[in-house]
Amino acid sequence: MNKIFNYVTDNIDLLIRRKLSSKKTDLYYIVENTNWSIAEDGKNIVGNVKNIIGEVTSSAKYISNDSYIHYGSFNVFMAAPARYKKRKGNKIIVTCFHIVDGDPRASMIASVDKYVGKWHTSCNITKNKLISYGVNSDKICVIPLGIDTNIYFPAISLEEREKQRSKIGIKKGQIVIGSFQKDGNGWDEGLEPKLIKGPDIFCDAVEMLSHEHDIFVLLSGPARGYVKKRLEQAQIPYKHIYMENAGDIAKLYRMIDIYIVASREEGGPKAILESMASGVPVISTKVGQAVDMMTNGENGFIVDIEDVSAITDAFNKIINDLVLREKIIKNGLSTAKNYELKKIAERYENELYVKD
Repeated sequence: MNKIFNYVTDNIDLLIRRKLSSKKTDLYYIVENTNWSIAEDGKNIVGNVKNIIGEVTSSAKYISNDSYIHYGSFNVFMAAPARYKKRKGNKIIVTCFHIVDGDPRASMIASVDKYVGKWHTSCNITKNKLISYGVNSDKICVIPLGIDTNIYFPAISLEEREKQRSKIGIKKGQIVIGSFQKDGNGWDEGLEPKLIKGPDIFCDAVEMLSHEHDIFVLLSGPARGYVKKRLEQAQIPYKHIYMENAGDIAKLYRMIDIYIVASREEGGPKAILESMASGVPVISTKVGQAVDMMTNGENGFIVDIEDVSAITDAFNKIINDLVLREKIIKNGLSTAKNYELKKIAERYENELYVKD
């Protein structure tokens, strides 16, 4: 994790750019020490903007004047000391991926809005929620999450995929469902489910599908204890491989047949674009970025939140209709190209990191 948080000091090219730059424009992307996903977001943005010299850090203590301070989440922003939010000459940007209904921190949005130059979110659902909490729409910028197609791409061949699957105990003919997220509370075993991520819905759907199909579940991400326990109770074979590196997670996508997002609340999730870019059909509930980028039956299936039957119906359509499956894969790959990381970073630079 230190490699992520000290990204600038480990990146020789970036240091050269800083040294040679005649026009110094600083960006500090503030992240949590424990949130691997947000840290990855910051690294991707800082590493792909063209005209801004920046760094990813977990502290705003040593930030210079006349800089962009981009808080990678609302939680990070709220945890920062008040003096960091009031610095003159610095432009504060706050990313808010999603707002959970009933979260007491949501009521604080209006009171801290005066410190924020721009609010950033990845989807229109969250934009509308920010507006409902008192943020002027002119201050909100919707820029979706991006995808690095140099890392996420389809399996080279069916033969290679079968070879990799067999190495981790997947039998020939099994339908492999992927789920690569953190969906347990805390950072330990994760036996208590984080319900906004829908692990209960995911398990209900998988259990129903296991009555008709030979299912294997491939898991990644921390705190998956609840899901693992449910799968064991239902006697559904699975493998949990915890990988933090994006390149390693990408290898897991190339082993699966379908990815299921069963969340109740999301800003992304990243898994949608990661699946599409990997040539994997995705089924998602109507959350976050899924609503903005998915067309039902065209580049995936999008279903109502908590609708287990709709998830299983979509699964059966994909498995039983080869023509439909190939169409979804083709359209998904095309969709992913529109969200290339370099294109998204350019939007950050043009829409967020600009002088008034």
